[in-house]
Amino acid sequence: MGQDDPRRLIPRTDRILAHPEVRRARERLGDDVIRSIVQDLQGQARRGELAPGDVEPGVLAAISARKATSLTPVLNATGVVVHTNLGRAPLSRSAREALLAAAGYVDVELDLPSGTRSRRGAGARGALLRACPAAEDALIVNNGAAALLLATTALTGTGDVIISRGELVEIGAGFRLPELIESTGARLREVGTTNRTHLQDYESAIGERTGCLLKVHPSNFLVSGFTSSVGVDQLHSLAVTHGVPLVVDLGSGLLAPDPALPDEPDIAGALTAGADVVIASGDKLLGGPQAGLLLGRAEVIARLARHPLARALRADKLTLAALEATVSGELPPVAAALHVDPIRLRRRTEALADAVGGTVVEHDGRVGGGGAPGVPLPGWAVRLPEDAAPRLRTGDPAVLPRVHGGACLVDLRCIPEDDDETLTAAVRAALAPAGERLESGSS
Repeated sequence: MGQDDPRRLIPRTDRILAHPEVRRARERLGDDVIRSIVQDLQGQARRGELAPGDVEPGVLAAISARKATSLTPVLNATGVVVHTNLGRAPLSRSAREALLAAAGYVDVELDLPSGTRSRRGAGARGALLRACPAAEDALIVNNGAAALLLATTALTGTGDVIISRGELVEIGAGFRLPELIESTGARLREVGTTNRTHLQDYESAIGERTGCLLKVHPSNFLVSGFTSSVGVDQLHSLAVTHGVPLVVDLGSGLLAPDPALPDEPDIAGALTAGADVVIASGDKLLGGPQAGLLLGRAEVIARLARHPLARALRADKLTLAALEATVSGELPPVAAALHVDPIRLRRRTEALADAVGGTVVEHDGRVGGGGAPGVPLPGWAVRLPEDAAPRLRTGDPAVLPRVHGGACLVDLRCIPEDDDETLTAAVRAALAPAGERLESGSS
């Protein structure tokens, strides 16, 4: 490299790493991340893609914008309460505080007064049992699929799982419950037809190989017309007669009946009707973290907890802390969005429309996450030009609207009121002329 080669002007790594702003960045970013940023910009300068004098400013800009996680917070303006692509349920303030408390050392498996080992997740288990007295015991694993996997494996082994053909569901991303169950070595015994299943169909299928009866709530779709199905109470009588356990997978995680969702089954109702164990997800209508909940008879739950698979599927301390706080704390955001005051929602929507020059239109929200399929949540949205949607999604903060009917619809149902001003500013920025957006982004 000659004396006149501009690459000699590229700042050395140790000099950049000694910069005060770079040293402060080490409080939130690892050394490997910072060094990779430095080396990347130095490499661009060596290839002539960047002036040597721009390396250090480029490093400072990059580390300032870089976060420890690539996940981006999003304002959910779709009107879909449990939005799978946005991580399903947003956590309550209590749950977020619990996560911070559990981030360090905590007594997750320790009785502090005696100094001896205790039952893992006793607090979360106790909160669930207080909230759902119909359950004798509870077990928490890492998600709903894990709960179903554990139940069918521990109760059935390589035996038969009897299930109605109308309940062989496929949920998001091509995930099929039948394939999950069969992966355990169990054999599915399908009974009835897609639209009609009778009690006699189950009874005829019961035999020496029967491990359990399984009823799955088909939460992602509706079958209407010439249909029939067998209720939990009827299946309970059959299960007792033949001495086989009854497993009910509800999916949505509703602990008790909700007037806003009159046709959505709840855990307490299924247990009262005779289910031996009920399976649900913690991050749907319960409004908590991702978790698989198993509630039911003490004998059955103990049998599941003793199975070796329970160890592999158990929930971590962060999940347990957030779940307990969700059940014991204030109203979770999911419940708040489902029961939003329509008058207040209309006023907030009108205020946003007035501030940004949009139009208020009627708009039905949805529960989402497989809960209450086909049930509308009447409300309103601000109608904007369709081309505002990509600018909202890539703005700061990111806002996810609904694109429908050639328009961009901004629904405030799932937006916390504290974020109304932030949302208004984001919409204004998205609607601003291109020159103003560029100027704002460079300031």
